[in-house]
Amino acid sequence: RASAIQGLDHWFEQTIKLFNCHLDLPISGKASLLDSGEDFEMLDDDEIDDDPPPLEDAGGGKKTKKEPAEDQDASPSSLVDEWMDILGNGQLRKKVLRAGNGPDSRPTKGQNVVIHLKTSLADGTLIEEQPELSFTLGDGDVIQALDLTVQLMEMGEKALVQADAKYAYGALGSLAPEVLPSADLALEVQLLDATEAPDLELLSPQERVALAGQKRERGNVYYQRGDYAFAVNSYGFALQITESSSKVDISPEEEEELMDIKVKCLNNMAAAQLKLDHYEAALRSCVSVLAHQPDNIKALFRKGKVLALQGEYAEAIRNLKMALKLEPSNKTIHSELSKLVKKHSEQKGAEQAMYKKMLGNPGSGGMQKHQAKSSWGVSWKWLFGATAVAIGGVALSVVIAARN
Repeated sequence: RASAIQGLDHWFEQTIKLFNCHLDLPISGKASLLDSGEDFEMLDDDEIDDDPPPLEDAGGGKKTKKEPAEDQDASPSSLVDEWMDILGNGQLRKKVLRAGNGPDSRPTKGQNVVIHLKTSLADGTLIEEQPELSFTLGDGDVIQALDLTVQLMEMGEKALVQADAKYAYGALGSLAPEVLPSADLALEVQLLDATEAPDLELLSPQERVALAGQKRERGNVYYQRGDYAFAVNSYGFALQITESSSKVDISPEEEEELMDIKVKCLNNMAAAQLKLDHYEAALRSCVSVLAHQPDNIKALFRKGKVLALQGEYAEAIRNLKMALKLEPSNKTIHSELSKLVKKHSEQKGAEQAMYKKMLGNPGSGGMQKHQAKSSWGVSWKWLFGATAVAIGGVALSVVIAARN
C-alpha cells in the first residue's frame, strides 16, 4: 500500500510539472526565478548573442547555473528584476544586479566614494572601464547619472544604470572618454568604498592646491560645455578649499599659489554668472578679484560689462578705460569701450530731451516772452509818441489862434 501511494504521488508530481510547463507557471512548492534569491550575472562579450535583447528584457535568454549563493542573505526586495525610475521621467533608471550591505551602508553627499565603472553605449559597445574611480559625491566631479545613482547604492552593490544623454555627456559628447553627441549610456557600477572627506584644515598646502585645482578644472569643463550653473558650483567648491583656514604651516609662496587659484576661480565664476544673467553675483565676484589684484584686466573688463548691462555707463566706461590703459593693444576692450561711449552719448541725449519735455521747453518759452515784451514795448512807445504829437499840434493851434 505504501509503495502504491508513493507511486501515485510521483505520478501526480510529474503531471503537475508537465501542466505548469505548458502554462509557464512556477512549480508548486518551489520559488520562481524572481523569488529565488538568485542574481542575474552579466554575460561576457563572447557569450552575448549577435542580436541581444533590449536591456529591459535582460535575463530572458540563457540562465546561468546557480552557484553556491554568496548573496543568499541579501534582502529579497533588492533582487527583484525591476528598474528604478530615479527621476520619474524614464531618462535615468537603475537595476540592482547584486545586492549590497543594506540601506544603512549607503554613502552620503560630501563623502569620497570609490566605484568600479564600466561605461558602454546603449547597444552594449564598451567605451571605457575604470576599476577604481574615486570622486566626492555630490560635488559634480562626474556626470550627473553617477552623482545621482551612487547615492542610492548600498556598499558592495552592483547595479546597471541606463542614462539618457542629458544626464551623461549631452548634445556635445565627449573626447575622453570618446562618446558621440547625444549618446545614451549603459553604466555598470559597483560601489567599493565610501569614506568621510578629509578635514580641509588638516590638509597640507600642496594637497589643498591640488584639490582646488581639480575642482577648478571641472568647472572649466562645465563652462566649455555651456553648463554654466554646474560651472559656478564647481568654482564654489574650489573657493571653499582656497579660503579655508589651516592648522598646518604654510609658506608665503604656497599662500601665493592658493591666491592665484582663488583669483582664477573668481574670474571664471564671474564669466559664468554673466552667462546666467546673474549680474549682482558677477559684480561681487569681480569686486573680490579687484580687492586682491586692483590691476586685474579681466576683472576690470567684466566689471565694466556688468555695470553697462545695469545701465551704469559712466562707471562702466571708467573701468574699461582702466583696463585699456593696462593693455592698450586689446581689441576686445577697444570695441566694448567704443560701443559704451556711443550708448552713453545716446543716453545723455535722450535724458536731455526728456527733461525739456518735462519742463515744457523752457528755452523757447523765454524767447516767446521776450518777443512779447518787445512788441508791447514798441506799442507803448508808438502810442506815447503819437500822443505827444497830438498834444503839440493842439498847443500850436491855440497859440496861432491867440495871435490871430
